[in-house]
Amino acid sequence: MQCEYFGVCGSCRHYESGYEGQLSHKVSVVKEMFSPLYAGEIAVCTSPSERYRSRAEFKIYHDDGGIFYAMSRLDRQGALKIERCSIVSPLIASVMEKLLIEISDLGIAHKLFGVDFLASGNGEMTLSMLYHKPLDEEWQTKARELEKRLGVYVIGRSRKQKLILSQDYVTETLRIQGREYRYIHIENSFTQPNPRVNEQMIEWSLAQLDNIGGDLLELYCGAGNFTIPFASKFDAVLATEISKASIHAAKQNMALNNVENIEFVRLSAEEFTQALDGVREFRRLEGLKVSDYRLKTLFVDPPRAGLGEEPCVFASRFDHLLYISCNPETLLRDLEILSKTHTIDAMAAFDQFPYTHHLEMGVKLTKKGSR
Repeated sequence: MQCEYFGVCGSCRHYESGYEGQLSHKVSVVKEMFSPLYAGEIAVCTSPSERYRSRAEFKIYHDDGGIFYAMSRLDRQGALKIERCSIVSPLIASVMEKLLIEISDLGIAHKLFGVDFLASGNGEMTLSMLYHKPLDEEWQTKARELEKRLGVYVIGRSRKQKLILSQDYVTETLRIQGREYRYIHIENSFTQPNPRVNEQMIEWSLAQLDNIGGDLLELYCGAGNFTIPFASKFDAVLATEISKASIHAAKQNMALNNVENIEFVRLSAEEFTQALDGVREFRRLEGLKVSDYRLKTLFVDPPRAGLGEEPCVFASRFDHLLYISCNPETLLRDLEILSKTHTIDAMAAFDQFPYTHHLEMGVKLTKKGSR
C-alpha cells in the first residue's frame, strides 16, 4: 500500500516493511508469546493490503477559513491534516473526496469537529456529523440536501442530541461457506471494521464447531455477527449481550436471515452466570427456562480486557470453548487459567488491523477427559 502520510499519521504505525512484513512480525510475536501453552500451528488469516476498513472516524480541523480531515500525529504532537486515507473502503474514499466541499457549500461546517463513516459492501453509508453546538431546523434542511447530493444517510450529533434524517444503519452482506448472511449495522455501535477478515474469522470458527452438537451459550454476542452463522451447528443457541441497541439489532438480524433457534437476552456475562446458578432471578429471563438448555459449548468474544479469573472459572465448566480475542495479552492470561482444565486444539491469528500492532486471535479448547 502506498500512503503519503506513512510515518507521520498515527493511524498506521508499522509501515516500513510493507503488508507481508508487518504481518510476519506480528505472527512471530504471538507464536513466541503462546509457545509455553501451545506448540501447534497457528492459522493466519490475511487482510487486503488497502481499502479494507468499512468504518472510519476523522477529526475535522478548521484553519484559515477552510476545513480539513485530521488524524493524530505519530509523534503525538498535535493533529495532521490529511486529504485522503488509503485504508478506508472505496465507498468511504469516494465520499471523502466530495464531503468537505459540500459541507462548506451548504454552510454547515461551523462547530463541526468530527465525521464518522460506516459503509457496507451493498453501497450504503451512514455519515455521522459531530458538533459542538445544538442542531436546529435550518441544519436539518441543509443536511437533507447533503444526503441527496452524496447518497448517504446523515446523522447529526451534539451533546444530548441525535438527529436521524432518514436512517441510522446500513445493511451488510457477508459471504460465508458459500452462503450469504445479511446484517444490520447501526452507526455508533460496535461492528467488525474489516469485512473480509470478519468472513475468515467466522469461517475458521465454524470449522472448529463441527460435530459438537447440543446447545451453544454465547456471551458478548453484540448484534449477532457470529451467532447467526453458528446457529446452523447447534440445536439451540442462547446469546447474551448488555447493549440494548445491539440486542435489538441481533433480533432483526436473526429475522433477516430466517434463523429461528436463537434466544437473545440482554444480560451481562456476570448476570447470566448468576441466573444460571440460581443466585438471582431476572425479569428479562421471564418465560425462558435456562435449565432446559444442554449447554456444553461456550463461545466468547470479550472486550480488550478479556474474561478475567471468575469468568474463566465459569468457562471451565464447558466441554468445548471457542474464544475470539482482540488482545493477545489478556488472552494469554486467560489461557493460563483455562489450560488447567482444557486442552488447546487450534489457534488462529486474524489481521483485522493491518499496519498496527493489533492482531486478533481465535482459540478452540476441549475439556480434558471429555473427548
